[in-house]
Amino acid sequence: MADRKGVLNVVRPEAAWRFSQKINDHLSIARPDHWFKNIFMLPGIALALALRDQTIDIGLVGQLVTALASTCLITSANYTINEWLDAETDRHHPVKRNRPSALGRMSPYAVYLQWCLLALAGIGLATAVNAEFLAFGIILLVMGVLYNVKPFRTKDRVYLDVLSESVNNPLRFMLGWSAVAPNVLPPSSILLAYWMGGAYLMAIKRYAEYRYIADPQRAALYRVSFRSYTEEKLLLSAFFYALMATFFLGVFLIKYKIEFIIAIPFLTLLFVWYLSIGMKADSVTQNPERLYQERGLVTYVACLGALMIALFFLKLDWLNILVEYHVISWSSIM
Repeated sequence: MADRKGVLNVVRPEAAWRFSQKINDHLSIARPDHWFKNIFMLPGIALALALRDQTIDIGLVGQLVTALASTCLITSANYTINEWLDAETDRHHPVKRNRPSALGRMSPYAVYLQWCLLALAGIGLATAVNAEFLAFGIILLVMGVLYNVKPFRTKDRVYLDVLSESVNNPLRFMLGWSAVAPNVLPPSSILLAYWMGGAYLMAIKRYAEYRYIADPQRAALYRVSFRSYTEEKLLLSAFFYALMATFFLGVFLIKYKIEFIIAIPFLTLLFVWYLSIGMKADSVTQNPERLYQERGLVTYVACLGALMIALFFLKLDWLNILVEYHVISWSSIM
């Protein structure tokens, strides 16, 4: 009996450890640490509240909590399928090769079941918000399929990889907006600015990854689009996205709240600062969830947010000279 008890004492902890590892593996591919990216819903919520002049009550707060939970579950479904279908290529990355899917520890049946459960739970919660939110939630889920699943797999197509993934930013904006103001669309200029801003962030991430791997052949094995990219192409594309983002943002600010134009120089500095971080060795921009480590950048963003809030309440009529048409005669000057 003593021997049997000894065997049981060894087997049970081993089985418990394996079960715990499986749970941790499934949690890791759902990437709850990436949920912070859903903060991009907040500007959509704030703008809808401002433009629609809607009061905040308990019902609205509950609806927003439901909307946030739905978005988190849908994005986790996208992350699940992303990491599983990237397992083969992740084995060529110095760090991502240690992911549970790349190590071969995941069962395809369990992974697809997880994807289905997360997707159904997210869509189920979306139905409790409103029809418009549900529609954008479904689009967000579909974009995850188009980005990861063959024969679409836009992730493997040069430039389209960045543009198709960054479209999730305006989708998050629309999810926040529709949770507050259904049946009304936000200004197209802010959506385009959001899209191009996200493309800029994604291009810098690609640039940092490419430099970190430091081997074009190995980089191409890790990410198919790297077969066509170079450091120069990635930097030039990021520059283009930054210009387009600031242009569309300027259009929105001048059209709806000209006082916000004061923030434009500070916003452009943010683009430059982020690029400087992307140029560092083993840059944190490869993993945006670690951006909190850049304390200077975090502090700057907080100050910029405070400035934007202050400008929202300011009324500076003298700025109208920038958008008004004036005819100046030489005789009046002379």
